[in-house]
Amino acid sequence: MKLLLATDGSEYSETAAKFLTHFRWSQQDSITVFHAIYALPFAEDSKFYFNTLKAVKKDIAPKILDAAVSVLKPVRAAISVEISEFPPNECTPDQCIINAAASSNADLIVMGARGVRGIASTFLGSVSRMVAIHSSLPVLVVKPAAKSASPGMKILFTVDGSSHSRAAGAFLSSVPFADDVDVTVVHIIASSFSDLPERFALEINDQIRETVASARTQELKESQRIVEEARKLLGKRFRNISVLSKVGDPSSEILRTAESMKTDLIVVGCRGLRGVKGMMGSVSRNILSHAPCSVLIGKTCG
Repeated sequence: MKLLLATDGSEYSETAAKFLTHFRWSQQDSITVFHAIYALPFAEDSKFYFNTLKAVKKDIAPKILDAAVSVLKPVRAAISVEISEFPPNECTPDQCIINAAASSNADLIVMGARGVRGIASTFLGSVSRMVAIHSSLPVLVVKPAAKSASPGMKILFTVDGSSHSRAAGAFLSSVPFADDVDVTVVHIIASSFSDLPERFALEINDQIRETVASARTQELKESQRIVEEARKLLGKRFRNISVLSKVGDPSSEILRTAESMKTDLIVVGCRGLRGVKGMMGSVSRNILSHAPCSVLIGKTCG
């Protein structure tokens, strides 16, 4: 597997590098530590200030890469470094990272992100968010809550029965996690009757009650089929797998489940369009923005 680890020298990038030491990489795997030197516009367009800042960034760039490489010392994968310099107005930070991943034939982009614990208070940096939204490749966003060590890493794999979920499951199975990983497959049933007010439910007649009960039985049956399909797919790779079906708003229930299980990594699939016009669905965005833990966004191109 080929990874592009984008680093800016921050503590969040260091957390991302540490997170990669959790995996069982081999010498056939490779990690490119990437740093982009790009220009942000000054309020006052001054050539002197621009050239000074550019010189400072170029001087610091090797130190930024060295810091990330030092964290990755325990990793068996082949490590390389890359510095790219982009002229003003040529490339935004997220485009720099996406282009570098494409040119290196990476399978996965890895980034750190600033985060504050708690579903309502988590903040995701704009560059990480834009890369996750626009990249056609899977993106792993590592948040500060990531463990410094990895005994019994807990993974929450969210599924909906779509081809995007299956692609995310196949990618998840290709990542060299440790043998003691615990995977929980969860499907959230967004019931057709979830908006039926409780106080009026008692007034409906028996025929409608039977219709509602039958629909919910079918929804649960379909949910069980979806999670069992995912269990079968992941069973070829993981030993410890459990399945879970819940009813409610997908984003809210996934976040609550991750919080209660003290999940280390949420895996969610979504459609990705090639180029910078690729977009993510609302559930994927909500999870990425508000998850209390790291998030792996699987992508399918189309």
